[in-house]
Amino acid sequence: MELRVDQTPNPNAIKFTASESLFEGSTSLKQGQETDNAFAKALLELEGVDNIFGYGDFVTVNKTGDADWETLIPKVQDAYQKTKNE
Repeated sequence: MELRVDQTPNPNAIKFTASESLFEGSTSLKQGQETDNAFAKALLELEGVDNIFGYGDFVTVNKTGDADWETLIPKVQDAYQKTKNE
């Protein structure tokens, strides 16, 4: 299962929605912050991710200004698949 990708009004942010819960409660993290959530940790390790906001079955990923969504979206989806299977 892949994540559904939805545009947001912010060109530096994209919302990813799963068919299952990704987070318990609200999660807001910036690059360099620690977390026990494997998916959030994998996202923050991706080059080009500035910060994330997750709640329930979705996460909004904010990219750095120089990152490209064409490159970053597949990496987010791959991180989801890898952590889902752990």
